[in-house]
Amino acid sequence: MGRDTNPRKSLGSLHGRIKEARVLMVGAGGIGCELLKNLVLTGFGEIHIVDLDTIDLSNLNRQFLFGMQHIKKSKAMVAKETAGKFNPNVKLEAHHANIKDHNFNVKWFKTFDVVFNALDNLDARRHVNKMCLAADVPLIESGTTGFNGQVQVIKQRTTECYDCTHKPIPKSFPVCTIRSTPSQPIHCIVWAKSYLFVEIFGTSEESSPEVDPSENDENAGEIANLKREAEELKNIREKMASPDFAATIFGKVFAADIDRLRSMEDMWKSRKLPKALDYAQISEEAEKIDNSVAKNDQKVWTLAENYVVFADSLQRLAKRMLELKASVKDGEAAPILAFDKDDEDTLDFVAASANLRSLIFGIDSKSKFDIKQMAGNIIPAIATTNAITAGLCVLQAFKVLREDYKTARMVFLSRSADRAFSSEKLSPPNPNCEVCSVTRITIEADVSRATIGDLVDKVLREQLGYGEELSLLTKELLYDADYDDNKDTPLSEIGFGEETFVTIVDDDEEEPRINLVIVVTNTALPADGEPITVPEKFEIPRKLKAIPAGNGGGTNGLANGLKRSHEDLILAAGGEGANGNGNEPEQKKRKVDVIVENRDVNVKRAKVFEEKKDDDIIVLDDDGFITID
Repeated sequence: MGRDTNPRKSLGSLHGRIKEARVLMVGAGGIGCELLKNLVLTGFGEIHIVDLDTIDLSNLNRQFLFGMQHIKKSKAMVAKETAGKFNPNVKLEAHHANIKDHNFNVKWFKTFDVVFNALDNLDARRHVNKMCLAADVPLIESGTTGFNGQVQVIKQRTTECYDCTHKPIPKSFPVCTIRSTPSQPIHCIVWAKSYLFVEIFGTSEESSPEVDPSENDENAGEIANLKREAEELKNIREKMASPDFAATIFGKVFAADIDRLRSMEDMWKSRKLPKALDYAQISEEAEKIDNSVAKNDQKVWTLAENYVVFADSLQRLAKRMLELKASVKDGEAAPILAFDKDDEDTLDFVAASANLRSLIFGIDSKSKFDIKQMAGNIIPAIATTNAITAGLCVLQAFKVLREDYKTARMVFLSRSADRAFSSEKLSPPNPNCEVCSVTRITIEADVSRATIGDLVDKVLREQLGYGEELSLLTKELLYDADYDDNKDTPLSEIGFGEETFVTIVDDDEEEPRINLVIVVTNTALPADGEPITVPEKFEIPRKLKAIPAGNGGGTNGLANGLKRSHEDLILAAGGEGANGNGNEPEQKKRKVDVIVENRDVNVKRAKVFEEKKDDDIIVLDDDGFITID
């Protein structure tokens, strides 16, 4: 029996399409290892793997393509080597690189039939989402958190994209909370990691992304205090070689600084008053405790045990710093130490310091294991969740290759006694999404010769029909009606590289067009010709006008229901049907005419919906954006 016998029987004609498919997998971590195994065993013809990371010891419990012998090697390269043995008929290409590198451009993305995201950070996910939309290549997005998993199919002009719904950004904390009024363990952990550690062994705390100095006026005062105290710590760390170094640090941050906070009576009218630590008492209790207590990372340490770990780790770090300083040559920058969750010395110091501060403010202490997860922003990973999620990715890929987006689903995996899987229809694009609710074109330009003026006059105004009121933006404003300083400047001098995305905003007050995204690719055009290519003329749709609220219950409910959220487009009746389960109610219905507008080609076509007598509206065929005629 041949290798393809069973897949051909189960997949039918789709099997041939799979064998010819060229796919891209971004990320070779927990989900990526499981997904690559599935893709190879299914028989996808050509698979490209992109991952910037190298293999760490902590990866081995769930990333089964790697072993001890692979530590510090490229994840992409080792994944290719290991998975290639599962099916020698599959062509594998590995790229140990950042997916945001300029060589992974829109033209390159267009060569794939489907892209799989197996990433673990927001920025990279957004980048791949944008590139797939620009290349008009379907993307299968996935993610896991503990026992929870999610798979989403994304297709330009067909489904919502990754940015159609709000994604929370990594949490930052106001200085006043971190410095003065912590109320959660994470506040104390960030203080230990981003303030105390860096002030003793690194750079200024103000450079930490986890501390937000612009929250309010109260923060401005705290920053002033922070700078004063940083100067005090600077003077103390000059005594790093002193035998009483730990006692000096302890006395300042866990006693003197706390006494200063206690003196601010107004701050504690509605909060529990912190209690400074007594060094003499704690150090006496600590004399009976061995410093090997740090090895027990599952236990929540006592006050005295935390002091032992604090003093011992501080001594270890001070010894390392002094050795680094001794090796510095004249003219070289002063050495610093950086926190690393996998560095026992730095982790011990942060864990003990955070717990000591927690005890001062009456906050629950945490084990070293828990603090490592929180300080390292680690989301618990479970191999089984990754495996199931990777399997769901491939099942959705079958529908994508058939171009069967009507049966494709957004799938959720959760640890539930009632239902482990739940799914919903793919939502249409959010008309307010700044990423996918745009028109896109690609043009070529010799960026060393072409100017903003060429782009504005020859492409936008002459060919695409824009008026005087428009704005050009990349990460900053390049041009508008009141700012034309860059008009005669070559594109290369204002940041255009091999591939640059420019957003065009129509500032016309009456009927503005939807935003246009132009992908400008740097191309060597003939020196005696135009420095920029002009696209074929086409009509850019106008923005949809806001829908006024009606007087009738049904009409008003429909208008209010047009607000997009994380769920599908919700009408006044709610859910997929008036009774919440997609089934038609038994009551007699009357017909209501509405208009569905296709934003991409600006064509209106009549749709028929049905309404109950009580004016609850049911969508029978929801495949577009709904407006009232």
